[in-house]
Amino acid sequence: MTPRPDLNDPAERAAYQRELRMVARPVRWLGVALAIIAAMLALVRARYAPQIPMILPLFLLGIAALHMIAAIVIRMKYHQARMKPQE
Repeated sequence: MTPRPDLNDPAERAAYQRELRMVARPVRWLGVALAIIAAMLALVRARYAPQIPMILPLFLLGIAALHMIAAIVIRMKYHQARMKPQE
């Protein structure tokens, strides 16, 4: 792992923020995509196809929330590992 960033230096802080944005990015984007699909499915169900069970969009929304929580945990663990003092 690379050395600990100096968060008092604005350039290093900006670089570290960009680095953190890349951590768990696919997991976050999958969560966002699932939430959008769930919203569209709920809209389709409400307007055009009431025979679609309501549990389906709710299930997708729940899975999306789990993805977002997982991404937060992954990013937090990465930050903790980066900030741990070097031995």
